[in-house]
Amino acid sequence: MATGTIPLAWGCTPAEHARRYPADDRVEELVGGSGGSVLRMTRVVAVDAPPERVWRWVCQIAVAPYSYDWIDNRGRRSPQHLVPGADHVEVGQRVQVFRVTDVEPGRQWTGTTIPRVFGRTAVTYAVEPAGPGARLVCRITTGQRGPAGWAWARLLAWGDLVMMRRQLLNLKELAERG
Repeated sequence: MATGTIPLAWGCTPAEHARRYPADDRVEELVGGSGGSVLRMTRVVAVDAPPERVWRWVCQIAVAPYSYDWIDNRGRRSPQHLVPGADHVEVGQRVQVFRVTDVEPGRQWTGTTIPRVFGRTAVTYAVEPAGPGARLVCRITTGQRGPAGWAWARLLAWGDLVMMRRQLLNLKELAERG
């Protein structure tokens, strides 16, 4: 596991944190020549379930957030069963605060924030085979331009760590149930 890098890395290996994901390219495109830099956050959980099942649960994020429902789902409980059709994620689709920009079915989907409440931010959810199970990876990248952008990115990193950790652990538990 990556150590000493909280809030930027949680549950990931140094190689997973160093690896490039499509979200990295999306934010670099958005930041462009503005002189800003990019902050990368990586969150990972090992899931004792086949990658196909983990993928289906990752796609459920289109239906509900699966983190702290009392905060980001107005108190409604995220579904505890697979919703038919939710496993079809496509470019242009809105998934929570993101607009999907790239999909590799069964492997990953990437999106950028809409509207730009969170600044220039992108996310990739990836399911990577690991033995009989899978590793569920979430890479969040955000632009940080100037001192205010730098401070905002650090606040986002801490808040995202709390919410994303809960989301990934919930998805892990649901996928492992079968």
